[in-house]
Amino acid sequence: MFGILLVVLGYLAGSVSAGIVVARLMGLGDPRQGGSGNPGATNLLRLGGRKAAAITLIADGLKGVVPVLIAHLTGVSPWMLAAVGLAAFLGHLYPVFFGFRGGKGIATGLGVMLAWSWPVGLAVVGTWLVVAALARISSLAALLSFALAPVYCLVLIGSPALAAAAGAMAGLTAWRHRGNIRRIAAGTEPRIGKGK
Repeated sequence: MFGILLVVLGYLAGSVSAGIVVARLMGLGDPRQGGSGNPGATNLLRLGGRKAAAITLIADGLKGVVPVLIAHLTGVSPWMLAAVGLAAFLGHLYPVFFGFRGGKGIATGLGVMLAWSWPVGLAVVGTWLVVAALARISSLAALLSFALAPVYCLVLIGSPALAAAAGAMAGLTAWRHRGNIRRIAAGTEPRIGKGK
């Protein structure tokens, strides 16, 4: 029962859409109605500038970190730890407080992985940075770094539970980025530092 409570709390924490809250507080309107229509840090950068984007990025990351750290402190099993992180990630994608219309989950997912295991989290961040530097495409960096996350969970910490949850997150990330994937294939995906 306690484990179920942790999972529910993880989902509720993830459901607090930082981008929507920040946009409202800064008088930017609903980010789901402007720019890319995504309430994430990238769209907040377009709509409100660096300050709005930075606050959103940090808050979305913390939504993944805090529930998993609480679960860590209670000494739950790796499978329950995986479930709490996945619940926070799902909360961001499908937030109960905002009509189940959330973001794409990159910042929250990275927060989850860093809290699961800092070596795994740093490996994912490092992959993102390398791909972003070489390809100059943020979405491609996100897709590849999340795709490799299950491998990092197995190789770096030997955890099938976290690898399974990371695999689910990678699949959901690909689904939420399906438009980006089509544009990458067509060669029309915007590059970092350039507008749409």
